[in-house]
Amino acid sequence: MTYPVLRPSRSLFVDLRGLRYHVRSWGEVSREAGPPLVMLHGWMDVSASFQFVVDAFGRERQVFAPDWRGFGRSARGGADCYWFADYIADLEFLLDALVGDRTAILVGHSMGGNVAMLYAGIRPQRVRAVVNLEGFGLRDTAPERAPARYAQWLDELRRPPPLRGYASLDDVATRLRKTNPRLCADRAAFLAQHWSMPDGDATGGAGYRLAADPAHRIVNPTLYRWAEVEACWRLISAPVLWVEGTATDAHKWAGDAAEVTRRLAAIGRLERTAIDDAGHMLHHDRPQAVARLIETFVDALAG
Repeated sequence: MTYPVLRPSRSLFVDLRGLRYHVRSWGEVSREAGPPLVMLHGWMDVSASFQFVVDAFGRERQVFAPDWRGFGRSARGGADCYWFADYIADLEFLLDALVGDRTAILVGHSMGGNVAMLYAGIRPQRVRAVVNLEGFGLRDTAPERAPARYAQWLDELRRPPPLRGYASLDDVATRLRKTNPRLCADRAAFLAQHWSMPDGDATGGAGYRLAADPAHRIVNPTLYRWAEVEACWRLISAPVLWVEGTATDAHKWAGDAAEVTRRLAAIGRLERTAIDDAGHMLHHDRPQAVARLIETFVDALAG
């Protein structure tokens, strides 16, 4: 049995920066409704990932959720690998097309949370608020690591990491539940339909593959420099709701939990909270709790 969708999304397609972008839309477009929510998914994920949270909202809200370039139904970037700078620029032009001169509330998970935080510091006038769901950032990298990183990048360009195939949607759902044991069967079945696409070459027959460009697995040759990210975070003027799962292990990407706490000092208007019995995919594990936090935070902005 698959997940029973309560609020079906509509598909929009936006041409920007030479690519055709797929965007899911919920709710009616209305200037009187206040700033729309723009929900940004993480790495190796898709916009449909937010369906459970949208369904858990107490009322209909205007929501846009793009598939990042090279994911879901959006076009591939056509480059050898993917860069944060492109996600930031894509978000700029998506807001032009979807929101116009209004401000937006950015809700980002993992990689999407990192993009939202960077953008909120780069274009503070365009962002009303940020909800960061486990977008901790990456480990700071020293310049001395650049030669090895470039060498790894060149090696992977010669032998790109493959994406495995799946014989059926049930196999895709099983993979999702193996990665996240908290994911219930009906949600996994729903996500499998959007997280993958038919591929006649997969497993040598009619199978499925991830709805993602394999180039996403190629290492980025550009080093992650916390000092540059921190400079962007310090310019965020919007309030930030920082949400973690109590069972997350994703602090490791930034270093550890202490490093995450240290980084939060860069944010001027911060509210930090955690959701019990949730891991990194907290919007799958506890969508009702995530929805309540977002709604309480967003509604307080208008109060």
